Amino acid sequence: MVSARTAAAAGLACAVAVSGCGGTAGPRKTGPSAPETARELRGSPPVLAALHRQASRLLDIAPSGFRLRLRSLRGHPVVINKWASWCGPCRSEFPYFQRLGASLGKRVAFIGVDGNDNDGDAKQFLREYPVPYPSYRDPEGELARVFEANLAFPTTAFYDARGRLTFVHQGAYPSEAKLRQDIHRYAGI
Repeated sequence: MVSARTAAAAGLACAVAVSGCGGTAGPRKTGPSAPETARELRGSPPVLAALHRQASRLLDIAPSGFRLRLRSLRGHPVVINKWASWCGPCRSEFPYFQRLGASLGKRVAFIGVDGNDNDGDAKQFLREYPVPYPSYRDPEGELARVFEANLAFPTTAFYDARGRLTFVHQGAYPSEAKLRQDIHRYAGI
């Protein structure tokens, strides 16, 4: 038989575990404005400029098309962020991707992958947190398998300019500085 103390401890543990996976993560930090981002990214290489033209769009792509997209980006480091609108830690770190996507977007290809989400919520999330790159729908986790992501949200994958997967970070970044450090270390800029 389970004691009241054990049941209470189990309930508290469940509440703590679930609290990181939903809702908002405190006060919203914003990224640069659209005009600031456009100025920052002016003169990007053509393949990166094509990504910027799809900024904050939620697009469909098959896993084979996703692999082709990654191949088309060879010559540029790539950072892929798997997120979901319902994920509190994703909301916490998304402003880092907004700012670094703008400041590093001439040298690094950023791509979002929205998993286990509904379109309305995902599109609203991208209106609240606009990024200078597209996100691809991944309702079944097929795209995440391409970059060796597991079920964790958020997950960030890094490719070097030769197209090699160099690192997969599971969980939210605690700071923009740590994300920037990993981009330099694992994407090779």
